[in-house]
Amino acid sequence: MTGRPETAAAPRTGFLRRLLGPRVARVTPAEAAALSGAGALLLDVREPAEWRAGHAPGARHIPLGQLAGRLSEVPADRPVVTVCRSGARSRRAAKLLAAAGHEVHDLTGGMRAWTNAGLAVRAKGGRPGHVA
Repeated sequence: MTGRPETAAAPRTGFLRRLLGPRVARVTPAEAAALSGAGALLLDVREPAEWRAGHAPGARHIPLGQLAGRLSEVPADRPVVTVCRSGARSRRAAKLLAAAGHEVHDLTGGMRAWTNAGLAVRAKGGRPGHVA
């Protein structure tokens, strides 16, 4: 993806994995959009009001606080890209999903970066949205 050292997705083993959790690849908005276009699930973990204000087209919504109890709703047969508003919640979600065995990427900068990259944001009914 980006080739930056911090994005390397080589698995951690032993002590480091137990201490730090699984390594999660971080992706740019353009990379996230490309992954989504190639079949990855874009998983938005923001709160319902944030989701209603605007989200990436085709994204699925499971708030971070509900994700642990709804892991069965996340398909294991395709990559997942996690997204929130700025990147903090999506990183936690990505680590949770990676620990559960999912191939996962975290959108660096969240929906703020997504909109700054000029990518579409939709609200209910497909009308234009905004990042709350």
